[in-house]
Amino acid sequence: MTNLDKFRQAGKITREAKIYARTLVKEGAKVLDIAEAVEAKIEELGGKPAFPVDVSLNDMAAHYNPHVNDKLVLKKGDLVKIDMGAHVDGYVTDSAFTVSIGKNKENENLIKAGEEALAIAISMAKPGTEINKIGIAIEKKIKSYGFEPIRNLFGHAVGHWQVHGKPNIPSFDNGNTQKLKAGEIIAIEPFATTGSGYVKNGSGSEVYSLNSDGNIRQFREVLLWIQSEFKTLPFAKRQVAKKFGKLKAALAIKLLLSKEIIKEYHTLPEDKGGKVSQAEHTIIIADKPEVLT
Repeated sequence: MTNLDKFRQAGKITREAKIYARTLVKEGAKVLDIAEAVEAKIEELGGKPAFPVDVSLNDMAAHYNPHVNDKLVLKKGDLVKIDMGAHVDGYVTDSAFTVSIGKNKENENLIKAGEEALAIAISMAKPGTEINKIGIAIEKKIKSYGFEPIRNLFGHAVGHWQVHGKPNIPSFDNGNTQKLKAGEIIAIEPFATTGSGYVKNGSGSEVYSLNSDGNIRQFREVLLWIQSEFKTLPFAKRQVAKKFGKLKAALAIKLLLSKEIIKEYHTLPEDKGGKVSQAEHTIIIADKPEVLT
């Protein structure tokens, strides 16, 4: 299997796991159950999660990862973003979709704005397209619905053991006239909001990634497992707890953070508390762009 085949296989797994994920997003469902079920489905399909599945509600734009004992339940009116991805031998794909719990016109328009902006962006994602032109088109579509694009979250390249690489794809005109190149593998992800169009750092997400090559004596087996299982990819405290138990996971992560061997990601709420939708696909840049997810 070539490297490109592995990207395509990871995309197929993500696509199938997304179909399954949609069946889980309903009133009364626990966000923890959704995340763990989708991660299990990715493994059942022959891949591994490229990052812990995020289930971000309403004004939480991104990076809400269910905690070890998370009791959060979906309720009517919630706008639910599922951000997920799979990898095959480290070759990463990334995708997201948004669902409204129950009928809600504003939610439905936010979803449409994001999905239509994504479709336009994909149609433009050809060799030679200037990156800011994609941002201009995304912003125009989202604003046509009366919403704002989120300007400090970007689409991005994906790679081998890499979820976020260059180039970044904006949802507005950021002035970047760099041209897309044939064969680049890019995740495009417009966010639409009723708010100001910016996210801020929220609380810790209990999602981490390796930050340095440091070593520890205590809990060394935890570090070795993280290095082997995730390499440079993000992982959640609950994944470590499943392997080593809650107490050992908590103590090991506390030590690794204090030594700066791992770093923690923040949740990303909308700055003014506006609701946020997200739509995302991973694609291959070509004269006829190929959607992997």
